[in-house]
Amino acid sequence: MPQFLAVTSRGLSDVLAEELKELGFDAKVKGLAGVTFESNWEGVYRANLELRTATRVIKPVMDFPAYNPEELYANILKHDFTKYINPTQTFAIDAAVRESSFRDQRFVAMKIKDAVADQFREKFGERPSVDRDEPDLVIMAKIVKNQVSIAIDTTGDSLSNRGYRSEAGEAPLREHLAAGLLRFADVKPDTVVVDPMCGSGTILIEAALRARAIAPGSLRQKKYAFQKLKDFKAEAWDKVVTESLDRESAASPAHFYGYDKDGDVLEIARRNAERAGVDNDITFKYGAVDQLEAPAEKGVIIVNPPYGERLGVTEELKDVYRDLAYSLKRNFKGWTCWLLSGNEDLTKSLKLKSTRRCPVFNGSIECRFLEYKVN
Repeated sequence: MPQFLAVTSRGLSDVLAEELKELGFDAKVKGLAGVTFESNWEGVYRANLELRTATRVIKPVMDFPAYNPEELYANILKHDFTKYINPTQTFAIDAAVRESSFRDQRFVAMKIKDAVADQFREKFGERPSVDRDEPDLVIMAKIVKNQVSIAIDTTGDSLSNRGYRSEAGEAPLREHLAAGLLRFADVKPDTVVVDPMCGSGTILIEAALRARAIAPGSLRQKKYAFQKLKDFKAEAWDKVVTESLDRESAASPAHFYGYDKDGDVLEIARRNAERAGVDNDITFKYGAVDQLEAPAEKGVIIVNPPYGERLGVTEELKDVYRDLAYSLKRNFKGWTCWLLSGNEDLTKSLKLKSTRRCPVFNGSIECRFLEYKVN
């Protein structure tokens, strides 16, 4: 059975592997940002539709060493790329190079493009055009220390782009990362979740989507990359979509609460939740962190406060962290708080002792996802 690689942000590979196993795949962690699994193509369709913590699913097709352009070109010709698309379709090369005798990723992309084009020309007498914006086939090339890895993208536009967030406030949290944080926090479908600084509502929307078993890809506007391949099986795809819709719940078993002191951002969050179809599951309230009140006897607080690198100045933000700690101690006894920290100095302002520390990356920022037991 073919092997595929699900890709995510650094630090999320363990929760991605857990999610793949829940979907019925035999998954194995590969590094900080990838998980391998075996599947037929119908399974890949389902993985793209339903994975919450992945950004992409790719199909590795070649691994070989290459130290010069001639070796790269000759090895690319060994794989039949004509089986993926027709000559009238389009393709693009996504190349990345690190610690290699190849210095320029643009040159690498050009050599691979030439080899693929020549392969088509020899077989059909014509070749597909290059389209960098909306290609039918994306060939992904990674060269590290002269070891070349070639893969076919099955996803296209990132899985993190669900389709509900056409608006966002400053420093928005990516959807797949929000879904990963919910898994780290062991949030169940019936868990009450509060986000004291909810911004555009991503954490709460992801929690509500999962609680109602709504596939994250169900709102996607663009086609998946696999739908453009010439061996795409429309009937199998329709089956996957139908089965996914059958699993959806009409109502959430829990309710979710978001606070923010920016009224304009709250309106954005409400509209995002409405587009996601979960606006009835989330209550958004205007208020600063020192005004928080617990909506239930127990639950989980998940918060992504500003770190100082993106918003504001570190010294000015310390009061925000102190106010958060004050609200937790006063109104949330018995709750668990999880905080995404990208600034250790700010986190110290909480004057709370964490019980778990999970390393994750929020974009390029190395963070710690910290658990606090409030008592």
